[in-house]
Amino acid sequence: MGERVHCVKLNREAEGLDFAPWPGALGERLLASVSKEAWQEWMAHQTRLINEQQLNPMERSARKYLAQQAEAWFFGGEVEQPEGFIAPGKQE
Repeated sequence: MGERVHCVKLNREAEGLDFAPWPGALGERLLASVSKEAWQEWMAHQTRLINEQQLNPMERSARKYLAQQAEAWFFGGEVEQPEGFIAPGKQE
């Protein structure tokens, strides 16, 4: 069970991750400040990006892109949305 963290995405205290989900400095930042709940939201978004853009996570360029998107998702920045994506509960 992960320690409790102040989640940067949810802006509240919540159960933290059990391990760094990414290698290197980004993984350590995520471990220290992202909750399991927010990580699951990211995983759903990441899956949409992979599917819509037909990314191959085995390719270095795709992994680099996903790392940039994860950093933007959690710590601020421009986050890309899959083409035509409408967030649940929102209408065009």
